[in-house]
Amino acid sequence: MKVKHFPDLITSLPPFAGPFDAHQLNASNCAVLFASYPAGTEIEPHTPATENRSVITAGELILVVDEQESRYGPGDWYHLLPNKVHAARFEVETSEIEFWFDAGTPADQ
Repeated sequence: MKVKHFPDLITSLPPFAGPFDAHQLNASNCAVLFASYPAGTEIEPHTPATENRSVITAGELILVVDEQESRYGPGDWYHLLPNKVHAARFEVETSEIEFWFDAGTPADQ
């Protein structure tokens, strides 16, 4: 991970085997990712089967859901329901903590 927004204990976690830079904390019924995105990163529309709750820790996320664009900055949380098509882009270097709950394990519990 090139960006150093997270402490050493987090960056020493196993790397996420996905299409972006992250370290993964193993948890029951939930993947916890400490992710960093370089400026200019774009994530194409996709439909995860998980319910996602995430918080921006640095930078800004531009999230597109139902053709509506929303911006999230440090301290902002966002929520995506399972099977919800969305896309994202990062105009500035950004880090976030992502919680991907298995479908059937509501994030509100």
